Amino acid sequence: MSGKGGYDLVVVANRLPVDVTVGDDGDIAWKRSPGGLVTALEPVMQGADGAWVGWSGAPDIEAEPFDADDMRLVPVSLSADDVERYYEGFSNDTLWPLYHDVISPPTYHRTWWDAYRRVNQRFADAAAAQAAEGAIVWVHDYQLQLVPRMLRELRPDLRIGFFNHIPFPPLELFQQLPWRRQVVDGLLGADLIGFQRAGDASNFVRAVRRLTDYTTRGPIISTTGPDGKPGRHVRAAAFPISIDSRRFDELARTPEVQARAREIRSDLGDPEIMMLGVDRLDYTKGIRHRIKAYGELLQDGRLDVEHATLVQVASPSRENVDAYAELREHVEGLVGRINGEYAEIGHAAIHYLHHSYPPEEMAALYLAADVMLVTSLRDGMNLVAKEYVAARSDDRGALVLSEFTGAADELSSGALLVNPHDIDGMKDIIVAAAHLDGREQRKRMRRLRRKVLNDDVARWSQSFLGVLTAMPPRTDHV
Repeated sequence: MSGKGGYDLVVVANRLPVDVTVGDDGDIAWKRSPGGLVTALEPVMQGADGAWVGWSGAPDIEAEPFDADDMRLVPVSLSADDVERYYEGFSNDTLWPLYHDVISPPTYHRTWWDAYRRVNQRFADAAAAQAAEGAIVWVHDYQLQLVPRMLRELRPDLRIGFFNHIPFPPLELFQQLPWRRQVVDGLLGADLIGFQRAGDASNFVRAVRRLTDYTTRGPIISTTGPDGKPGRHVRAAAFPISIDSRRFDELARTPEVQARAREIRSDLGDPEIMMLGVDRLDYTKGIRHRIKAYGELLQDGRLDVEHATLVQVASPSRENVDAYAELREHVEGLVGRINGEYAEIGHAAIHYLHHSYPPEEMAALYLAADVMLVTSLRDGMNLVAKEYVAARSDDRGALVLSEFTGAADELSSGALLVNPHDIDGMKDIIVAAAHLDGREQRKRMRRLRRKVLNDDVARWSQSFLGVLTAMPPRTDHV
């Protein structure tokens, strides 16, 4: 902690990196929580002079700040009503579908917006209370887009960064949002706004030009103060996120994980071709398109269950949102129909697993899979694609990757790119991946591994924080 009574680095995210429970005696218990953001930021925070502000993951828990995993954790309390309106409502039934190209129609409710604004203020207040004079505050993701402006009004001394982990939509879609100007103003409270892809940053700058009177020059947005005088310069740019790639590389090299990979293939009947999908059960991930394509390949006779199988890990997600419940019902019905038509005794067509797994099991699954299928309809990045590459220390395997992921910008030289809306084209690519010869696999995987192992999460965070720290000092205008 800084000698000025606060922390020099404060991370603000919807969730804490742990799940918190409070016992009857008031004692706090916690366990590490899963998620891409936790994986990405934990190495940054551990050992730093920092605090992490976030929700515990359960409603109506009041807990004081505490230390865990070498981090100061500051819980923000959400009521059951907050969870329903701010999180399940505005964040995941309004913003999420809108920002993902309206794959599912967004819902607009004024009471949800009111809850979103109220909860964002709570996060801003908590961050302001933790930050030392002149500290860096790094706000994360679409749930907290109003926090930068609120925080700047509370603490104009701070240097504020914001990173958007999901896509930022084209102006033609973003304009649907009734509170579009408020969101833009909220984000412009930051000094640096990071996005996964250059196209996302361009979409945001275009929204600023249309919805405000501020001038833009490339990635720089010049604001004006309340008196009309020149204000701050805000930068909007791409900072593609990555993973702790060394960790997956080292996991995949352990005898235990390699033995587990062989055991997985044996349990599946030692197929010639094991294909793998790993996703949250989300309509943006293209799971239905992937399973439809796989079922048609079995129907066409281009694959058969004696020689090939698909393992689909679909971890539970947002089960209180209607669109997700409908998706689960549809996917499980599709899997059941394909297995009913094509499975044989000892040979399932699709092994469907509605669970989450620890990193050791995931590394074994990646190492066991001949083909990794990442067929998202829209994805900010997709860290699963990078995890698969990092785990392939044997330089084998093939990555089928949707061109609508952020990862496609970085991994196009070694992945087999697909348009998941083109079912026939995707079928051809899946078959090509299944029959890729060993020499071609090694050539492609070595390219992929060079990229993923070099551009890891540490480089991502250093890049973002380096640019934020080097930005010119702000003026007196907020």
